[in-house]
Amino acid sequence: MMKYILASLFLIHLLNYWWLFMLCLMFLSFIYLFLNNPLNYCSQISGMFFQDILSYSLIALSYWVLFLMVLASFIIYNSSSSESEFLFVIVFMLMSLLLTFSLDNMLYFFISFEITLIPTLLLIFGWGYQPERLLAGYYLLFYTLFASTPLLMGLFYIYYSSSTFNFWLINIDMNFYLYLSLLVAFFFKLPMVFVHFWLPKAHVEAPISGSMILAGVLLKLGGYGLFRVGGLIHSYSVTYNWLWVSISLYGALMISMLCLYQVDIKSMIAYSSVAHMALVICGIMTMTTYGCIGSLILMIGHGLCSSGLFCLANLIYERSHSRSFLINKGFINLFPSLSLFWFLLCVGNMAAPPTLNLLGELYILLSLLFYDGLSILLFSFISFFSCCYSIYLYSITQHGFIYGGFYSFSSLNLREYLLILFHVVPLYLLVLKFDFFSLM
Repeated sequence: MMKYILASLFLIHLLNYWWLFMLCLMFLSFIYLFLNNPLNYCSQISGMFFQDILSYSLIALSYWVLFLMVLASFIIYNSSSSESEFLFVIVFMLMSLLLTFSLDNMLYFFISFEITLIPTLLLIFGWGYQPERLLAGYYLLFYTLFASTPLLMGLFYIYYSSSTFNFWLINIDMNFYLYLSLLVAFFFKLPMVFVHFWLPKAHVEAPISGSMILAGVLLKLGGYGLFRVGGLIHSYSVTYNWLWVSISLYGALMISMLCLYQVDIKSMIAYSSVAHMALVICGIMTMTTYGCIGSLILMIGHGLCSSGLFCLANLIYERSHSRSFLINKGFINLFPSLSLFWFLLCVGNMAAPPTLNLLGELYILLSLLFYDGLSILLFSFISFFSCCYSIYLYSITQHGFIYGGFYSFSSLNLREYLLILFHVVPLYLLVLKFDFFSLM
């Protein structure tokens, strides 16, 4: 793992060369993808670092999304808007994510988990669009820190009781307060419904790079944390996990209906992310093999699909300078080829075949049926409304009359087509290799 961290640090020397930095990050992502052979147990252990299928998947997703962030943020390079500082923030983000997904020490994991806040805030404050970005950053910061304080206290209690921070060596008698402190921080990060209010604000005010990393990777930090602490709470969770499953199913249904009320494109995509992450919580909290596999697959699929939708929303925003549904209509008349990508990603967002989202939701559905058969009722309505708001998003942006106030439009270029293509291709083709994620 150290060789990839050192290779990533090499990117600092390329901060003044945008295209070279982007190409090196792309090659680094390919090298990581193809020169590693992840297994369903801990492998490549070296010092404090290790890797399993969960770490491998999320690190590969981080490399890929960060490369696409640089590709999507070309307007920063064109306008000479502190591009070297922007690339430094990307390297900072990459290092913190690599450490978070590969450390086996709970204290170091907690520190790197919190460090990811710093580059996210720098992206929102430094390259956000509206003055409200300050309020959005404060929401993100204080929600996360408020929930992380019990986790830190729980870690100190764990060390006091078992004299180690290593994930695999901790042996402790669980109690309700420790159980709650280990879960709350990750529920806020996912986020779980009722503590999700920071997410739409952060997405709406963040630049395209901020929205991509938030939707693509940072929300998955919560799921990753739940996987890691799941081994500690497994014997104790039988009594209380039904509560989180119930809240998440009810919340996913409410949020899915709330998506139909949105008038802002980025806000709708952000709320749909909350609904999908609620299903991830359901899968993990069932503590079944199918649920955990489905949650991992859904996290990967959602990271690609949601990031691609934010890219499409940004392509429209750069031309119309508005995110409102009332203004952005009829784009199939101007960009018919782009309409195909809108369709493919909206289909992925509603978990239709043949996408990773469908595979993940099928696994989660099976785990919920084993957990409680009545959950199929809520899950059916969630899937139905997911289809409704995805069709609504596609139809209202692509069909209808073009707003008469537009007087000029720039056409799409090759970079923008490649940006969307690099989201769509893995989303649709990885399903052919689903045995890779099934831990078999």
